Amino acid sequence: MRQRKRNEFLTEVELEFMTELWAMGEGSVRDMLARLNPDRNLAYTSAATILRIMEQKGFVTSEKQGKTFIYSPVLEKDAYQAKTLRDLSNKLFDGTPASMVARLVDDDGISEEALKEIQALLQRRLDDDFT
Repeated sequence: MRQRKRNEFLTEVELEFMTELWAMGEGSVRDMLARLNPDRNLAYTSAATILRIMEQKGFVTSEKQGKTFIYSPVLEKDAYQAKTLRDLSNKLFDGTPASMVARLVDDDGISEEALKEIQALLQRRLDDDFT
């Protein structure tokens, strides 16, 4: 078997699988297929290949239980979110988180309720860090 390059980030399909794995905590290929949208019409072998690739990349681990492999996430969802946002900030917003947040809040599609939630989160962070 050829050695795959270890990537730091999940592909779109891998992220779809990882999101379900984070929600389950752990699971088999069959567990994964049961959670995916049935319209996806993904073959068992395809799902098994995706999970095996994710394991080779270091995103999941597996443990054999009988004839079945049980997959578990290696990193927590919030850690992956933070890493991905830092990368996005660096690549798209010149490493300036304020520019990223400004783009988000300037979006006409964001509701007043969402803006108030963001304001409360920022205030809570400021209060925690400077009190």
